[in-house]
Amino acid sequence: MNFESLIKKMTRAAVQGNGAMVADCFTADGVYHDVFYGNFTGQDIARMIEDYFHRDGENFRWDIFEPVEQRNMGYARYVFSYDSRLPDFQEQRAIFEGVAICQLRDGRISDYREVATATTGLALMGFSSNKISKFIAREADALVKRPESASHLAASTKRS
Repeated sequence: MNFESLIKKMTRAAVQGNGAMVADCFTADGVYHDVFYGNFTGQDIARMIEDYFHRDGENFRWDIFEPVEQRNMGYARYVFSYDSRLPDFQEQRAIFEGVAICQLRDGRISDYREVATATTGLALMGFSSNKISKFIAREADALVKRPESASHLAASTKRS
């Protein structure tokens, strides 16, 4: 299956709450790095979709634009939205855009992560600036811990 078909199958299944079909888009050891819920591997991806996505939201929409595949990588821009089911934010619409970054192996996703403007969704839902700041700090911490950030940190002229 080509990347465009695969990413659209995955997002369509996620919107429908079909965790098994989402997990089927991944290799057995595949990892889904979710910006809100953390990392899930293999069949735990199905649990994440069914027990978290659809617990906390409803009326999902996930549109994919300009998917690109090169060698073992797939990239796709998207716009994602849902109505919140969170107690303090009932029925508030969250909307954000992002880019899915997928490592591919044997026609499936072996690693899924995204760069997303998730803070826009949190702001639209009415999250406090304090909660949004905590989310941003967690995202910044994850970025500096990734191997590809090491040379950027080493290049700093800041001295302690």
